Amino acid sequence: MRRIAYVNGEFVPIEEARVSILDRGFLFADGIYEVTAVLDGRLVDNDSHLARLERSCREIRLPLPLSTDQIEAVQKELVERNNLRNGMVYLQVTRGTAERNFLFPKDVTPTLVMFTQEKDIANAPSSREGISVACVDDIRWGRRDIKSVALLAQVLAKQIAAEAGCDEAWMIEDGYVTEGGSSTAFIITEHGALVTRSDSSAVLPGCTAKATLQLVAEMNLTIERRPFTVDEALQAREAFMTSASTFVQPIVRIDGRPVADGRPGPLSLRLRELYIEFARTDP
Repeated sequence: MRRIAYVNGEFVPIEEARVSILDRGFLFADGIYEVTAVLDGRLVDNDSHLARLERSCREIRLPLPLSTDQIEAVQKELVERNNLRNGMVYLQVTRGTAERNFLFPKDVTPTLVMFTQEKDIANAPSSREGISVACVDDIRWGRRDIKSVALLAQVLAKQIAAEAGCDEAWMIEDGYVTEGGSSTAFIITEHGALVTRSDSSAVLPGCTAKATLQLVAEMNLTIERRPFTVDEALQAREAFMTSASTFVQPIVRIDGRPVADGRPGPLSLRLRELYIEFARTDP
C-alpha cells in the first residue's frame, strides 16, 4: 500500500510530495507544526492540538489556509487513506512561497502539508523498561511556547543524548530543567508532589501534559507548577515525560544515574494507564 501525504489541497503518494525551494519554511523556518497521536485509528486529543496550532500561528501572524474543522477532516482522511491504526499525523503550515526576503510577503497563500507515521505508542517496550535522559544546555530562542519548525537546537540536543546512549535530552537553563527535546518533564517528589513547570514563554505548553495533569485526581498527588533541578529529580520518587509520540513515559536514569531504584515507578505507570484509557475514549 502506497503511503499518502497531503500537500496544499491534494492527496499524493509521499514520494511525489513536493514544496518549492522558495517556501519560507525551507528558507527561514517560518512555520508552525503539530503532531497528533493516532490510537486504534482515532485521533487523540486533537482539539487541544488544533487549539495550540491556532495560537502558535497567531503569535507569528500566520493565517491558516483552512479552518480547524477542515484540517481535522484532512487528518482523518489521511488516517483512512493510509489505513493507519497506531502512530501520528504530522502537520506543518508555513507562510508560503515567495522570493527570498526577510519581510512577510504579501498576497501569498500559506503552505499546508500533512503526513502519517506508524508507531505502536501504547505498547512501546520502553514504557515498561523506562528511558534514560541526558542533560544539555538549553540554547533555544526566547519563545518556546510557539511550536516553531525551527528545531535545530532540539536536533543537536537529541543527538548529544543519543550519542551518550540516552533516549531523550533534558534542557537546562539557569540550573533548572526547562523541558525535554520533544517532551514535557515531570518528577514526583518523596512527599507526593507532582512537579512540572508552569506554562510560559520558556516552555511549550504540552497537550499531553495538560491532559495528564487532569488525570491525577485518583492518585493522591498534589500538583506544583514550578521549575526543578536535576539534583531534585535524582532525589525524586519518580520521573517521567509526556508527549504525543510517547504518551506518559517513565524516566529511570538521568546522566547515567538512577532515579530511585532505576525502574519505572508505579505512579508513572498508573498515569500512563489512565492516559491510554483517556486516549481510547476521547470523543
